[in-house]
Amino acid sequence: MKALVQKIVVAINGSEQSLHAAMYAIMFAKQYECELRAVYVVDSATLKQLELSKFLVTDESARYMKNLHSDGERYLNYVKRLADDKKVKIDTELRTGAVWSELVKAADEFEADYIFIGGKKNSSDSIGSFLKHDKASATNSEIIGSAKCNVLVVQQDNIEKLFKIF
Repeated sequence: MKALVQKIVVAINGSEQSLHAAMYAIMFAKQYECELRAVYVVDSATLKQLELSKFLVTDESARYMKNLHSDGERYLNYVKRLADDKKVKIDTELRTGAVWSELVKAADEFEADYIFIGGKKNSSDSIGSFLKHDKASATNSEIIGSAKCNVLVVQQDNIEKLFKIF
């Protein structure tokens, strides 16, 4: 019988919530012996929209793109160090495009059983309230609605403390 969870993709965007999702994914992968891949997507779709609307000129857009690639590499290296500290093997991937579609594509290509995303805990427990108030609600909503695998939203308060003692 196949294990219920063998492969996990964790979405990294540099936010505190995504880093908490990474910590949770690392602990989960270690405990359940899963393959783990961290994916950072450079949001070139939004940059293209800003360029088309004349909010950014091409030179500015290219500079932002270069900075976003550097940020992505830095965050993925940080997550790799977190995993290495816990002796968990992790693959990292830097992609470019629309965040939600590239993340879903990465999960499909990896044949992931789960996508872990970071979420902000709100006073209401309903997913609708969570999505309405989350700063990345449109992206998270698209991921949840489009993924062919399960999506887990990590909202645990004390994740950093748990990660340290794990």
